[in-house]
Amino acid sequence: MTKQLHPGIYPMLYSFFGSDGELRLDPFSLQVDAAISAGAKGIAVLGLGTEAAKLDEDECAAVITTIAKRLNNQLPMIVTIRGETPDNQLKAARRALDLGATALLLQPPSETISEAALLTFFSEVINALDCPVGIQNAPEFLGYGLNDNNLISLAQNYTNFSIAKLECSALALEPSAKALTGKTMVFNGRCGLELTDNLRAGAQGLIPGIETIDRTAAIHAAFIAGEHEYADELYAKLLPVLTFVMQGIPQFLTYGKTLLAYRLGIEIGSAREPWLQPTDFGLECITRYAAQLGPLPTGA
Repeated sequence: MTKQLHPGIYPMLYSFFGSDGELRLDPFSLQVDAAISAGAKGIAVLGLGTEAAKLDEDECAAVITTIAKRLNNQLPMIVTIRGETPDNQLKAARRALDLGATALLLQPPSETISEAALLTFFSEVINALDCPVGIQNAPEFLGYGLNDNNLISLAQNYTNFSIAKLECSALALEPSAKALTGKTMVFNGRCGLELTDNLRAGAQGLIPGIETIDRTAAIHAAFIAGEHEYADELYAKLLPVLTFVMQGIPQFLTYGKTLLAYRLGIEIGSAREPWLQPTDFGLECITRYAAQLGPLPTGA
């Protein structure tokens, strides 16, 4: 039975590597357990946070299979799909669905194309799929994307266009969320920055890193329950951590993953290039934040 997507927090999982650079699968199971324990509404994987560009097809398949087995249909899984052509993305999309994905999040091709061509690209992929599909619209991180009119066009033409994941400020998100109200769920990423203001702006949820899932899920739950001041208080306590981690994708990958490793009590392991080497000061900061946040519950 396919799980329905609901508003909430869908943490992006990290990839961990062994001493020889091999992909470690056990940490994915631990991350799933942490997400379930925290009250996440689903799982996201193979996005920028998972370093999917550093994984080959067999590794991506192993990741999806491992997560689907651990989830055991308890939560939906959103899988990010990459590819330079619509055919490439459709091949990856169908493989992900066969392995247990609930929904798909399409990234633009890496080569910059015009906005009209990008709209055509996404339209071809979405039209060929019979499942919930979203797009990652992140010009700040990916270089280009779609404007609100083109997002509305996708929503009007394809009933399975379920998620627009933006990577922007709450101020920039608000008109997109307003334009897509009743058509497509709007999510933000950015590690959870401006979480409560994103919800005020009309976001249905976020796809942050999983290193603070216990806190981000609690903030979302409090806000949805109408406890806005309490949600703001929880967010204010978490903000120094989010600000430190979310200073661009390289810092997010290095220090967000390190924070997660400390909170789960696992070895950080090695890395695949390109990789931002942590500094002594950076590790001091993460050690302090990990102590403040405490262990990340996994239900074990």
